[in-house]
Order: sequence, then C-alpha cells, then structure tokens
Amino acid sequence: MLVILSGVSGAGKDTIKRELLKTMDNIVTLPSYTSRNPRPGEVEGVEYHFITKEDFKKRIGENEFYEYDEHHENYYGTSRKLLNDKINSGKIIIKDIEVNGTENLVRLLKDDTKVVTIFLKVEEEELRKRLINRGDNLTDEDIELRISRLKYEESKIPNYDYVIKNNNLEKTVNIIKTIIAEEKRLLEN
Repeated sequence: MLVILSGVSGAGKDTIKRELLKTMDNIVTLPSYTSRNPRPGEVEGVEYHFITKEDFKKRIGENEFYEYDEHHENYYGTSRKLLNDKINSGKIIIKDIEVNGTENLVRLLKDDTKVVTIFLKVEEEELRKRLINRGDNLTDEDIELRISRLKYEESKIPNYDYVIKNNNLEKTVNIIKTIIAEEKRLLEN
C-alpha cells in the first residue's frame, strides 16, 4: 500500500512522515529525487536523494521516474526502481509529494497498487508563520512563491481520498494512523 501525503510547502508533510515512521511498524518512506540543495539537517537518502539539475534531466531522458515536476525552480521526481522495490517488500510506503505528482502516481499505479491519498490543509496565515520559522533561510520572495501556490494546490483537493486540517501534529498523526489501519483492514478483507 502506498500512502501519499500532499499539501503546499510548509503544510507539515515531512514532520508528519517522521512521526509516522517513529511510531508505526511495517512502514517505510520513499524519498523523492530533487535538484534542490539540502536544508539544514536533511540527510541524503532520508528526506531526499539530492542530485544536480543536469543529472535529473539525464534521468528524465532515461525514463527513470514514474513522475516528476519542476516547481520553485527545482525538479522533484519518484524513482521507478526504488518505488517498485518498496512495493515488492510488502511494507506500507509513506510518501510526501506535491499535487501533480500525486495525480500521476495514482493514474500509473491504481490498477496494481492500493494508493491512499491524503491532503494536508493549512490556513494561509499559519502557513506563512511556518515558512518564516522553518529555518531554511527563505527570502520574502520564496515565501510569497510558496503561498501563491496554495490556491492551486487546494484546487486539487477533490482528487484526494482524505483531507485533514493540519493544525495539531498529534491529532493529525493519530488521524492518519487510523486511516492507514482502516485502509489496510479493507485491503486484507
């Protein structure tokens, strides 16, 4: 089963994913590839696989990605090989990905893999605070770019199985655990 977390940059996807990995058995993550530079504290192969734009474009040409997108002037993509290996392991995969990537993965995998999509909703003012306090030295222009994407990402909410207002980490994590448990139960019956 593949569980996708989506939401605008700053919605809490990484934080929630880390909490789920710490507190649930039989769950793994699938880092995307990206051409952006690591943020402070990010580890290669944990949050992302960090590669150059040139390497990313080469991999696109070699059809190595199920899906990829360019936003905030960087590429992000899901490796075919890594995802297939994780699916074949039988574990529950938790992946954070933006809305276009979600649409593409659901379209490509829906006939072969149980895909559960969760959109994390956050109010604009809360989002602004999170982006300012995140510690990755975003400029005012960077923050506005991410906030301007909020309406676009929210326009994709009808494509999701679940929408959660992420204003309390513990509550959101518990809701997602319940969703995963129920979806797993339905899959097994």
